[in-house]
Amino acid sequence: MRTMLRAISSAALIFTLSACSSMEPLQPVDQVNIDQFMGDWYVIANIPTYIEKGAHNAIENYRLDDDGSIATTFTFHDGSFGGELKTYKPRGFVSKESNAIWGMQFIWPIKADYRIIYLDEDYSVTVIGRNKRDYVWIMAREPAISTSEYEEILGMLESVGYDLSEIQLVPQKW
Repeated sequence: MRTMLRAISSAALIFTLSACSSMEPLQPVDQVNIDQFMGDWYVIANIPTYIEKGAHNAIENYRLDDDGSIATTFTFHDGSFGGELKTYKPRGFVSKESNAIWGMQFIWPIKADYRIIYLDEDYSVTVIGRNKRDYVWIMAREPAISTSEYEEILGMLESVGYDLSEIQLVPQKW
């Protein structure tokens, strides 16, 4: 009996590990005009990180610095529209592999995977993902997008392996 349980446990572990390793990396967009990408982006929806849970009026701002890194300012009200204003200032580092892949550094020396996986032609809506599919950010230049565009983005995210039940709308009221 014990041998059988070990065999089942081993098989389950192998299956789990092979399922994790078989997920292909997220494909970033082909090219990003970095200058055009800079500026304010309203966070429409996300799979929130620990610090983002309960965020209201979340905005991510990007500014290209002279050294080629991206000065980032992330602000939101914590818990409600009148909640405490929180500000974080991570730094983005554009990859040599693709300018749609960045390392986002909140704490030195760790650079988190940050991939621009969707960007519309007029740079008004973007989606940032991670290979682990643990976090995602749907962002726009305005505080709202159409329901149809949102549904299309969710369909794309599901097709690349995201669990849609984890995605949450971020309250925006301006």
